[in-house]
Amino acid sequence: MKDDINTIQKLREVTGAGVMECKRAFTDAKGDFEEAKKLIHERGLVKVEKRSGRETGAGLIESYVHNERIGVLVDVRAETDFVVRSEPFRALVHELAMQLAAMPAENVEAFLAQPYIRDETKTVHDLVKDVIARVGENVRVNGFSRLEI
Repeated sequence: MKDDINTIQKLREVTGAGVMECKRAFTDAKGDFEEAKKLIHERGLVKVEKRSGRETGAGLIESYVHNERIGVLVDVRAETDFVVRSEPFRALVHELAMQLAAMPAENVEAFLAQPYIRDETKTVHDLVKDVIARVGENVRVNGFSRLEI
C-alpha cells in the first residue's frame, strides 16, 4: 500500500494531474506506471478539447532578448489570474518566447504548428495543450512580436 501511495505521488508530480485522477488512472492501469501516465495524458487531452471554447481574459506578456540581436514579446492568455501566476503557465510563456527567438513565425497558427525546439517530436501546440491539461484552464497564444538585427 505504501508503494502505491509513493507511485501515485510520483505520477502526480510527473503529470501534474490531481491525486484522485492519478489514483483512478493507476487503478485502471492495474498498477502499471507507464500505462497510468498514458491514461492521464489521454484523459487530459479530452479535457483540453472541452476547454478550448472558454474565454481567456487574464494574461501575461513575456519578453526575451537573445544576444542583444533578437527580441521577442509574446502575449499568452488564460482564464484566471490564478493560473497566470502559476509556475506551469509562467514556464510555458518563457518557453514560447525562447521558441520565437529561435524560430520566427508568420502568425500564431504557424507558430503553434512549429516543432518544439527542445523536443522535435512535439509541436508548440502540444506544449500548450500539456499546460492546459495541467492547469485545468484554456490557454491561448494571443499574439507576439519579434525583432531581429
